[in-house]
Amino acid sequence: MVEWARERFDEPTARWCFNRPPLATDDSEAGWLHRHRHRWSDSGLPWREYLRSWAAEEGLHTGEQILAGLDARFHRRMRERGPYFFADLADTTEAEEQAAIDNADIQANGIRYVGQPC
Repeated sequence: MVEWARERFDEPTARWCFNRPPLATDDSEAGWLHRHRHRWSDSGLPWREYLRSWAAEEGLHTGEQILAGLDARFHRRMRERGPYFFADLADTTEAEEQAAIDNADIQANGIRYVGQPC
């Protein structure tokens, strides 16, 4: 399973994503990351408050809640944190996102989980 820990999506990580071009989409609207850049700007809220409000509206779980749910149903074989956003960013590789994580410029938001049924 590949998922993200929304609670780790801090302001430096958001700005890092927002400062990279989005992947081209079939419609005229940018992808989800860049839509949030505009929504955040329009809200006038601090990032943490904006993210908390959005997560509540969408009913998003934290990464830890996701892992707890998986662990309740599977025997965990592997769990790693790492890159997540590169897939939605043009001209940004997984290695580049990992380098930003390694340099402590951004948080590791990606969760990779492998489990075996109980």
